[in-house]
Amino acid sequence: MNTRLTARRRAARTGQYLALLGYLIFLAFPLLWLVSTAFKPPRELASLHPGWIPDHPTLDNFRQAFDEQPLLRSAGNSLIASLAAAAITVVIATPMAYVMARHHRSPLSRAATGWIVVSQAFPFVLVIIPLFLVLKEVRLIDSLSGLIMVYVVWSLPFALWMLAGYARAVPRELEEAAAVDGASRLRTLISVTMPLLAPGIVATALFAFITAWNEFFFALVLLKSPQKQTMPVILTHFIGTEGVADLGPLAAASLLATLPSLVLFAVIQRRITSGTLAGAVKH
Repeated sequence: MNTRLTARRRAARTGQYLALLGYLIFLAFPLLWLVSTAFKPPRELASLHPGWIPDHPTLDNFRQAFDEQPLLRSAGNSLIASLAAAAITVVIATPMAYVMARHHRSPLSRAATGWIVVSQAFPFVLVIIPLFLVLKEVRLIDSLSGLIMVYVVWSLPFALWMLAGYARAVPRELEEAAAVDGASRLRTLISVTMPLLAPGIVATALFAFITAWNEFFFALVLLKSPQKQTMPVILTHFIGTEGVADLGPLAAASLLATLPSLVLFAVIQRRITSGTLAGAVKH
C-alpha cells in the first residue's frame, strides 16, 4: 500500500514538473524567438524555413533601428513616465491600503473594494473619450504630466488591492507590542509596519512601472508630438503604411524595449520573495 502511494506521489510530482516545464517553454518562446530574430540578417529573415540560431549573426538590425527612429529619446520618455507613475502610485496606495486592511469591515473599506473590482472591468475604449476631453480642458494633452496622471489613476486600484493584501498579513500583535514598549503611532508605522510592507511596496512599484512602460493605447491617443512619444508608440513606426513590418529592426527595438522590465525584475526579485516575518517577533 505504501509503495503504491509513493509511486502515485512520484507520478503526480513528475506530472507537475512536466506541466511547469511546458508552461515555462510557452512563456519563453516569444522572447527567445525575438532574440533570434533581432540578430538575423535580412536574407535569413526572408527564409521559408527559419532556424532558431542565426547562421550569420549581425548587429545591423540594431544600427538600423537607431538610425530610423529616436529610440533613446522615446526610452527616456517612457522611463520618466514609468518611474513617476510608479512612485506616485506607491505613495498614494500605501496609506490607503493600510487603512483598508485595518478597517476592512467598515463601509468605506467595502466601498473602496467595490470600486477596485468595478474599475478593473472598464475597457480602455469606454474611458478614452471623456478622459481626452478632461485633459484637454486642463491643457494636459500632449504632455508627459497628463500621461503620468492617467497611468497613476489606471494603476491605483490594482496597486491598492495588492498592498491591502500585504498589509493584512502584518500581525496586529507587532504593533501592539511596539505600543506597549512606548512607541508612538507614527513611530510604530515607520519602524514596525513599513519594513514589513517593503516587499509589497516593491512588488506594487514593479507592477506600476511595467504597466506604464508597456502601455500603448493611452500614449498613442494623448501624445501627438514625436518628441514626447513613448517606446511602444515608436515601435509602431517600424510598420509601413501597407502593414509590412521591417522585421529585423522591429525585433531589435522590441528586444531593447523589454530589457528594462527584465533587468528591474531580476534586480529586485529577491526583495519581492523575501517578504517573511522571520525575526520580527521577540523571543
